[in-house]
Amino acid sequence: MAKNPNEAMDQANDAAKAGMDNAQDATRQTADHMQAAGERMKATAESMNEAGSQLGIKMLDQAETNTREAFQAMRAAAQASDLSELMRIQSEYMREQGTRSMSQAREIGEMIAEFGRNAMGQMTGRR
Repeated sequence: MAKNPNEAMDQANDAAKAGMDNAQDATRQTADHMQAAGERMKATAESMNEAGSQLGIKMLDQAETNTREAFQAMRAAAQASDLSELMRIQSEYMREQGTRSMSQAREIGEMIAEFGRNAMGQMTGRR
């Protein structure tokens, strides 16, 4: 407890200064955290942009493969010597295309999941 008014004023000033210093430190820490979060968000956006490009290229590759396989089957069907050969070619194409589609869907799903994990890791800082 202060013994005189001047001592009380000094104590009050010291307490106010300490409070201001604490508030300034907290403000600096908050600004630092916000800046770090902003940098993580920017890195995540850049990563997702790149991931989107990779995904688009993968889908184009798959479409190209599917188109090439379809044209091969059409050529083979056009050269079929009888109805049973034509049916075999179509059946084989449909079976292979079904298997290919499942594989392609799995591949795209895995890419999307990986992109999501990476994005969350970057946002949280846990890569």
